[in-house]
Amino acid sequence: MFNAVRDLPRLREISSVLIRYGLGDLVRGTGIATLLERAGQILQWGEAKDVAHLEPPQRVRLAFEALGPTFVKLGQMLSTREDLLPPAWTTELARLHSDVPPVPFDELLPQLEEALGRSPFEVFVDLEREPYAAASIAQVHRAKLTNGTPVILKIRRPGIEAKIDADLRILAYLARLVEREIVEARLYQPVQVVDQLRRSLARELDLAVEARNMERFARNFADDPDILVPHVYWAWTSTVMNVQEEITGIRGNDLAAIDAAGLDRAELAARGADAVLKMILVDGFFHADPHPGNVMYLPGNRIALIDFGMVGRLSPGRRSQIIDLLTGLARHDEQAMLDVFLDWRGSDAVDESRLAADLGELAFDFADVPLKDLRVGVLLHRVSAILRDHAIVLPADLTLLFKALISLEGLGRQYDPEFRLIARVKPFLDRAMSERYQPVEAIRRGQSTFSDVLGLVTSMPRDLARLIKDLRQGRMRVELDLKRLDSFGARLDSAIDRGTIGVMTASLVIGSSIVMTVPGGPTLFGVSLLSMFGLAGYVVAFVNSLWIILSIWRSGRN
Repeated sequence: MFNAVRDLPRLREISSVLIRYGLGDLVRGTGIATLLERAGQILQWGEAKDVAHLEPPQRVRLAFEALGPTFVKLGQMLSTREDLLPPAWTTELARLHSDVPPVPFDELLPQLEEALGRSPFEVFVDLEREPYAAASIAQVHRAKLTNGTPVILKIRRPGIEAKIDADLRILAYLARLVEREIVEARLYQPVQVVDQLRRSLARELDLAVEARNMERFARNFADDPDILVPHVYWAWTSTVMNVQEEITGIRGNDLAAIDAAGLDRAELAARGADAVLKMILVDGFFHADPHPGNVMYLPGNRIALIDFGMVGRLSPGRRSQIIDLLTGLARHDEQAMLDVFLDWRGSDAVDESRLAADLGELAFDFADVPLKDLRVGVLLHRVSAILRDHAIVLPADLTLLFKALISLEGLGRQYDPEFRLIARVKPFLDRAMSERYQPVEAIRRGQSTFSDVLGLVTSMPRDLARLIKDLRQGRMRVELDLKRLDSFGARLDSAIDRGTIGVMTASLVIGSSIVMTVPGGPTLFGVSLLSMFGLAGYVVAFVNSLWIILSIWRSGRN
C-alpha cells in the first residue's frame, strides 16, 4: 500500500528524473506535483534543454533507464504491448537496457553468508571477486565446487528488493489515480499493466524460481542431445542466489567466432527455432527472451540456453487458440480468427462486423505471399494493430509469446538470411491439428465436455433452490459497480444544497420587498419594525448569494 511519508523520497526522485527529461506535464497530470508541494518538497521545473530536441518515446526511454530496474522492466514489458502502444513507442522502448556498475563483492558477502550458513570461500574454490557479468537485479561470479566442477553464482543485488517494492507501490498508486481521473488512459489499462509488472518482478527477484524453471526445461529436452540446459546445484541455491553449471561455449552474438569454429549457421537457426516452437506449441512453457546473449553454441552445432529469469506459460486452451489463429490465417478462414479474437476481448463490447472485415483483409493481404517471403514479425505487427484499433487487450501471457517469436525470427535471420520462421511453424501446426482429431484426443475432449455438462445439470437444482431461498428471505442482491458513483453523489448533493439556498434567497428578497412596502405597523425608537425585518432579509439574501457564487466558483476549479 502506498504511504506518502515512507515513499516520499523515492517519489521526489522519480519526479525529478521525469522533469529532467522533459516530462513535467506527466508529473503535473498525475498529481505528483500537488502531493509533493503539500509535503513541502521543492521541484525544479526548469526546461530540459538538452533533451528538448528528442521525441517523447526517446525521452521516456532515457528516463526509464535513469530510474533503475523497475522502470527498465516496465519499459521492456510495454515494448511487447503493440496492442496498447503504437509502433514508434514499442520500437523505442525495445532499446531499453540497464547498464549498472557491479556491486563490490564485500557488499554481497553478508547475504551470501546468511544464505549458505558460512563463508562462501568455505563452500567454493577459486571464487572470483570480480563479476563475470552484471545486470540490474543480479550479477554473476565464477567459482568451482570442491571437486573442481566449474560453476557460476548468480547473486541478487543487496537492497534491490526494498527499492523495487517502493517503486511498485508508487506505480500502483499512480495507475489507480490515472485510471480514475483520465478517461482516455483507461484504454491502456494501467492498473493491469502494473499488476503484470509486479508478478514478473516477483519471479525475477526469487532466484530459486529461475532454478526451478531451468530444471523444467531440462526435463522437457531430456531426449534431445542437441539442446543443453545448465544443471542446478540445489544444495547452495536459495532466493538470493542460484548456483548452476558453467557452460563454456560461443556467445550467440559472436558471429566471427561461430564461423571460426566451423559451426553451421543455418543448422543453428533451424535447431534454435524448433526448440522454441516445441516449448510454445508442445510444452506450453517457453523461454521468453531468446536473444543472442541468452544462447551459447557448442561443438556439433549444439545449443545451450541460459538465463531463465523471463519465461512464459501457455495453458492448453491458450495453445489451442494460437493454433486456431495460425491455421485460420493459413487457410484464409476469417471466422476461425474472429472466434479467437472474440475470446480475447472478454466482456468488452466490440463491433464484430468491422472486426471480421479487418481480419478478412488481413487474410487476403497474406493469401498470395510465398512462404519464403512471409515474416512472422510483420504478421504479428498487423495482428497487434487490429487489436489496438478495436480496443482489445492482448492477454498477458500472449505478450511474452509475441515477443519471443519476434526475437526468434530476428535471431534466425541474423544467422541465415534465408531463414523463414513460418516454414518451421508449419510442421508443428500440422502435428497439432492431426493430434486434435485423433480418436484418443476426441474421446478425451468428449469426456471432458460430458463431465462439464453433467456437473452443470447436477448442480442446477441445488443452485436454483439456493436462489429461491434467498429470494424468499429477502437476501437476494443485485450489485452494480458504477465508476465514480460516490463522486457523482457528492456533486448531486452539493447541487441540491445550492438550489435549496437559492430558492430560500429568492424568497427572502421577495418577502423583504413586500414587508418594506407595507405602511404603518409597530415601531421601535421611531423606526418601523417591518422595515428592520425587511432590511435583515436583504442582508441574509446578500450573504447567501455570495456563498452560492463562491461555491460555484470552487466547484468549477475542482
